[in-house]
Amino acid sequence: MNFGARMFKTGLAVTLALYAAIWLKMGSPVIAAVAAIFAMQPSIYRSWRYLMDQLQTNTLGAVLAMLAGMVFSSEPFAIGIVCILVIMICLKLKMGDTIGLTLVTVVAVMEASGQWNFAVTRFVMSLIGIISAFLINILIFPPKPKVQFVEQVRRTFERLSLLMRTAVSDEMKETIFKEEQRALENDISSISDKYKLMEEDQKKLKTPKFGVSRQLVVYKQMLNTLRKGYEVIEAIEEHYFQAGRTEEIDRTFDQQIEKLIKFHEQIMLKFDHKLKPGSIDSEALQQDNDEFLRGILHQYKEGEKSSLRLSIVSSAIYDYGHQLDRLNRLAGHSPEHADA
Repeated sequence: MNFGARMFKTGLAVTLALYAAIWLKMGSPVIAAVAAIFAMQPSIYRSWRYLMDQLQTNTLGAVLAMLAGMVFSSEPFAIGIVCILVIMICLKLKMGDTIGLTLVTVVAVMEASGQWNFAVTRFVMSLIGIISAFLINILIFPPKPKVQFVEQVRRTFERLSLLMRTAVSDEMKETIFKEEQRALENDISSISDKYKLMEEDQKKLKTPKFGVSRQLVVYKQMLNTLRKGYEVIEAIEEHYFQAGRTEEIDRTFDQQIEKLIKFHEQIMLKFDHKLKPGSIDSEALQQDNDEFLRGILHQYKEGEKSSLRLSIVSSAIYDYGHQLDRLNRLAGHSPEHADA
């Protein structure tokens, strides 16, 4: 398990919340610590949104809990009913992320049997924890989803390259290949989450400039291209080895995949400004990709049964090449493609 910035900041937020609660002499600071743990978010925008949402739902939950506590005291049945009501309200307000901490506030306030001074104290401790997490998140190692996105794209491409280059040749042990394939799927899912965070930060916190919006388009295409590469691996696993093949067909598929992976590698170098101008001949590669697909489809038209499976694999390879070509064209017009 890697020790990340979010783990470190969660610990700092809990520490800050505890010290603040102790300094203000508000009794047991446990609620503040719990609130800080819940409130630590992966991006600046989500931290701000969580703070605003919690202010609303916690206030509402505390008021309902205090009123219910005055009527029903701390009866377990009453606490359960109020929790259900609060959950329904949070979902209705589309603030489902706040439910956990709001329920903690409800239970803590109702435990005080409606005594407003205890209720206010416990409510304030929840706010101390939320604000502590927000301050730590924006002041200490603030989240940089764009940097994390680009770095993870590079690492994921390396894994994709290894799997695609050994998929047809079947050189890697099956258990290792499966492990790497699952890891690749998880990496792509993680990158997708990073992209959503980056998109939220750019669109919600400030009005995006044209260059920033353009950059998001490029990053989205990076993600799409990795997904298409993964689909090639899936198609090979599902169809390629079940088809009747010759050594020439194996060589044709292997060579085409190698060309596309090299093309992908060159595009990644282009993003880092490490490639000489004119080093990528995308038109020639696209023509080669067209010829590759036509060749396989031609065999299918001639009536060979196994060619149907091969045509599925070749179509996935063709689509991967098409997405690479689009990524290359977008990269050529991106003003900030290597500043991350």
